[in-house]
Amino acid sequence: MFEGLDRRQRMHLIKFVCSFAWADLEVQAEERAFVARLVERLDLDNEDRAQVRQWLEVPPAVDSVDPMTIPQAHRKIFLEAIEGVIAADGEVSAEERETLSILQDLFNG
Repeated sequence: MFEGLDRRQRMHLIKFVCSFAWADLEVQAEERAFVARLVERLDLDNEDRAQVRQWLEVPPAVDSVDPMTIPQAHRKIFLEAIEGVIAADGEVSAEERETLSILQDLFNG
């Protein structure tokens, strides 16, 4: 699934996932565990892992997660990963649902 993504694209993906983990203004333990599993699957190096830890402490800047920068070919992968993180804690908040809906509309529009 992630084999076609280079390092920059993998970091772009994990940044989006981390930003969605913050959609309800707090990152749950289950969301952190999801991100940790995703980091393993993405095979990130130590420097990139440190950056991900920072994004779980302080959300990525809003202007650094522009959905229009996601190439058409990668949008399905991004959506699946984002859906995974927001469902990780077993509860999808109204904020998470709304933010995901906006992203889906942007991708489909």
